[in-house]
Amino acid sequence: MRPRLTAAAACLALALVLGSSGAPAAAAQVEIDAPAQPALDELMRLLAARKHGRVSFTEVQVLSVLKQPLLSSGELSYDAPDWLEKRTLKPKPETLVLSGKLLTIRRGEHSRTLELAQYPQVAPWVESIRATLAGDRGALERYFHLDFSGTLAHWSLSLVPTQSAPGNTIAQIHITGEGAALRKFEVREIDGDHSTLTIGPELAP
Repeated sequence: MRPRLTAAAACLALALVLGSSGAPAAAAQVEIDAPAQPALDELMRLLAARKHGRVSFTEVQVLSVLKQPLLSSGELSYDAPDWLEKRTLKPKPETLVLSGKLLTIRRGEHSRTLELAQYPQVAPWVESIRATLAGDRGALERYFHLDFSGTLAHWSLSLVPTQSAPGNTIAQIHITGEGAALRKFEVREIDGDHSTLTIGPELAP
């Protein structure tokens, strides 16, 4: 069985991009009454300024194949432009590293590297991730319908795929945050499975 790369890649990268409070504090506290689109543009500018990050996370996954929710926690790390790491510490150590066009999975002494080109259904997600890292709203909208609400101080962003891709499993991504800091990241899949990733404070380098 191939790994569920779409959900893993999306959760990993968007959480890292939006999960840090490293952007200027003054910008994060701005309250604006203008329409949502200017606020979304400003959020993209804040994200584009982010080059590095290391944060803690907790995750709850509800899967149809399991009787109980799967709970996990660990650390997320990011270095621009395309190096991302999700290191799960509990309940079992596991590391996912996305570097360029390669995804490496490590579990204990076992490691394997996958070429993303072998998973065409992942391409839109990877490209959208990189567009978010770059604060490129136009590129992001080539793959998702964006629904932004709130202000920069308290905002919500919904991402819905613009079209079906072979093997696509994600129905919607819902993100809530405050300024440049993500507070909660929710992924709902077409089959009803869903996960919630909660981002903790930034960790020391």
